[in-house]
Amino acid sequence: MTKTTLLQACRHLLVPIVRLLQRSGISWADFAELSKEVFVDVASRDYGLQGRPTNAARVAMITGLSRREVTRVRKALAGLADSKPAAGGAIAQVLTGWHLDPEFIDEKGNPRQLTDDGNGASFETLLKRYAGDTPHRALTKELVRLKLVEEISPGTYEIRAREYIRSPLDPDMLRQVGVALHDHGTTLAHNVDTERREPARFEGMASNPRVAARHVKAFREYLDQRGQAFLEEIDAWLAEHQVNAGSSTASKSVRLGAGVYLIHDDDRR
Repeated sequence: MTKTTLLQACRHLLVPIVRLLQRSGISWADFAELSKEVFVDVASRDYGLQGRPTNAARVAMITGLSRREVTRVRKALAGLADSKPAAGGAIAQVLTGWHLDPEFIDEKGNPRQLTDDGNGASFETLLKRYAGDTPHRALTKELVRLKLVEEISPGTYEIRAREYIRSPLDPDMLRQVGVALHDHGTTLAHNVDTERREPARFEGMASNPRVAARHVKAFREYLDQRGQAFLEEIDAWLAEHQVNAGSSTASKSVRLGAGVYLIHDDDRR
């Protein structure tokens, strides 16, 4: 892989990202500072010797920044809070568990009504099993606010949706953009890494550059149905192989999954 080829690929990758940033009022200077932080963070994590973080001199050599700038950026990174999305992921996990976990469905395979607390199939048990460290009271309010769950009587809940569809105005939707790009990028970077110790990860796409524009709506509807069905099948497999929080094997668990997205290019680059 040549430097020129990789830079051309990055240029192509950045077009939709910059389009999103500009619509949100984020300037080149904001992005440049963010880029510095990521360069320093990755160099610090990935190029240390004997399992230790990379020292400032080595980070400077790898990134092309001065040691003084590396020190400044590291201090800025140390002050950053964890930016990983929490609520959105927990919501999806709770909805999936309620639809697929045998403890929370009836003999016909439909989600049960759940009482607020108690042993066995209760709303409290569901959240303990699928919401992780997300505060349960806040998550419950969010589920009700989003009309994904309804409190049909005091302390009794009924599920109203199979999936969590975020609003474009929801800040969690923007955080999910980062998660989706990170996940796909991580798989691609793994597959082109000549020093990887594991097999290539599945990554593929189906596209055709000569589809008549009049078929866009029909393809969207087709993918909405088939894509959602595929993801529900994946959800079921993952739920079947999930370890419960607090179990002896929980510390050995990993985040695993697959993503599906629509490809649609018009005349814009």
